[in-house]
Amino acid sequence: MKPLSRRTLLCGTGVGLALPLLDAMLPSRVKANEARDTPRRFVAINIPLGFIPANFFPEQAGGDYAMPRYLKPGESIRKDFTVISGTSHPSVDGGHSAEKSFLTAAPFPGARTFKNTISLDQLLAKKIGEKTRYASLTLGEKTLSWSANGVAIPAEESPSKAFAKLFLNGSAKEVAAQERELEDGRSIMDLVLGDAKAMAKRVSPADRDKLEQFFTAVRETEQQLTKTQQWSRTPKPDLKIQQPREISSIDLVGTLRAHFDVVRLALETDSTRLVTLSGTGYGSVPMIPGVQMGYHGLSHHGKNPDMLRQLELIETATMQAFFEFLSRLKESKEGSSNLLDRTQVLLGSNLGNASGHLTTNLPVLLAGGGFEHGKHLAFDPINNYPLPNLFVSIAQRMGVEVDAFASSSGTMRGL
Repeated sequence: MKPLSRRTLLCGTGVGLALPLLDAMLPSRVKANEARDTPRRFVAINIPLGFIPANFFPEQAGGDYAMPRYLKPGESIRKDFTVISGTSHPSVDGGHSAEKSFLTAAPFPGARTFKNTISLDQLLAKKIGEKTRYASLTLGEKTLSWSANGVAIPAEESPSKAFAKLFLNGSAKEVAAQERELEDGRSIMDLVLGDAKAMAKRVSPADRDKLEQFFTAVRETEQQLTKTQQWSRTPKPDLKIQQPREISSIDLVGTLRAHFDVVRLALETDSTRLVTLSGTGYGSVPMIPGVQMGYHGLSHHGKNPDMLRQLELIETATMQAFFEFLSRLKESKEGSSNLLDRTQVLLGSNLGNASGHLTTNLPVLLAGGGFEHGKHLAFDPINNYPLPNLFVSIAQRMGVEVDAFASSSGTMRGL
């Protein structure tokens, strides 16, 4: 029997009532209980200084490619990821400023008048964020997460502090104090919203638009306060392990590994299903044997052999840590599957060639999530394919019904 459409409505006397998800709406090949109970997750990782393209992209397209240097640490799980070349965000320029648009694809981030838009993770959080204690988790030196109004969501730079937020329970006194703060916050929201609505009657249409954006932000804050209060008395997962120590940002690989451990634990405990992570330590000399210069300076190598050698050491260590993370996700069993198969992990950069501040031909790798992987999707390195198409595919795989995102033209071809 043909399944009902997810958009089926009950209609009568001018009223339309949207139905909840019914078994009759599920494809016959999918068991209803499995569709309801299987969490889907998304992790986005941005390495702001990119990768040396020849070491990241395979020379051959398709599934039978030879592993380039940076992918060799992932040889044992090559069937669990897809490498993508020849993509970029249309009209996203500005060199390092493009980091702000990594998950939003908002154009011209280097312009003085730039205003960001919602990031992919926050779009997903609006749909599935209520299922977990934390709607999303933002980690790293800079944020990749932006609200619907284009406001930056602060990132937690310390893996140790992120662990404490996720897994350390406060005392009864501390919990009670937090609840009082939450109540105070809701009271302030009520007062501010009332004043703003009164003001809206006396301002211009342009100002009313600004106030409507403000109302949206207030409503979202109220919803978050309500959710936080509901979770405040629910004990956090007790992992029986110690809080990780603080790590210096110059220990680039150690910091990455610590972040990856926190992300894995957050996913395993279903504390959140959406994580963004921006790399760290880019203004310092990383603690990696053989590296004597600052990471950022090395990225502007100008093809200097010694600088390229040092940069390769940093980028190889980064990819080693990344593939260790993927392998640990795959080793983490969940029902009849594993955590990697149920988690889409996006690794990329806002720069295709950091030496020239180029924002085209971006290095992109998508792992897990249940896709058919094991190949190199090679698009035109000059006339790039729109990367936002991948974001539409990711959202749909997460169960979020969207047909477009930013400057997309559909879903990603070949995935």
